Amino acid sequence: MKGVLICGGSGTRLKPLTDITNKSLLPVYDKPLIEYPLNVLLKAGIHDIMVITGAEHMDQIAAYLGSGASRGCHFSFCVQDKPKGIAQALGLAEAFAAGDSVCAILGDNVFFDDLSAPIKSFTNGAHLFLKEVHDPERFGVATMTNGIITNIEEKPKSPTTNLAVTGCYVYDNRCFGFIRTMKPSKRGELEITDVSDWYVQQGQAKAMTLIKDWVDAGTFESLFKAAELVRADKQAATMPV
Repeated sequence: MKGVLICGGSGTRLKPLTDITNKSLLPVYDKPLIEYPLNVLLKAGIHDIMVITGAEHMDQIAAYLGSGASRGCHFSFCVQDKPKGIAQALGLAEAFAAGDSVCAILGDNVFFDDLSAPIKSFTNGAHLFLKEVHDPERFGVATMTNGIITNIEEKPKSPTTNLAVTGCYVYDNRCFGFIRTMKPSKRGELEITDVSDWYVQQGQAKAMTLIKDWVDAGTFESLFKAAELVRADKQAATMPV
């Protein structure tokens, strides 16, 4: 399996900080934000990773990550010329994937659960990671039956569940064929929800519901919350039993 770390987008909600650097390099307590999704990939045993981001900050990300040798992995870098959606960014990794399955993860997502087991045991279809949230209307919302996702609705006005689809997506290589056929949404982007829904319609989208915290750190408030949670997690880990 190959890893795809997607650090694209214009970061408008975090300006003026993102005028200086990519949001994935902003600090979350004691590490740059990018370290948290990267650790998900490394912990799952994925050591061949493509990093996708815009041209404006690619030099900073590449300089920070380097070749990957110090982490026991190998990084490839790809420029997404324009922010045309997460699915469009993932599509840029088709040649890199070289027929393998992929674990695509967003560079601004912080997961506190261990995602390794379902990633390592993945065989085919899609595997997504869901989290119960109080504001599901902000996310893609999933309905599940017996461990299988039966429906995904993007940012519904009246959600039928509170299960948000988080920013880690495990797909078999068929995802690239579907991405090549996609049309832009009303936002002018290729939506990753449409890729997941393609698997849902075939009854091939499994999911794990997260127990611990998850933060989509794309705003000042969520970035601050992520730092608080990381700090609390580190303090709890060092407390005597």
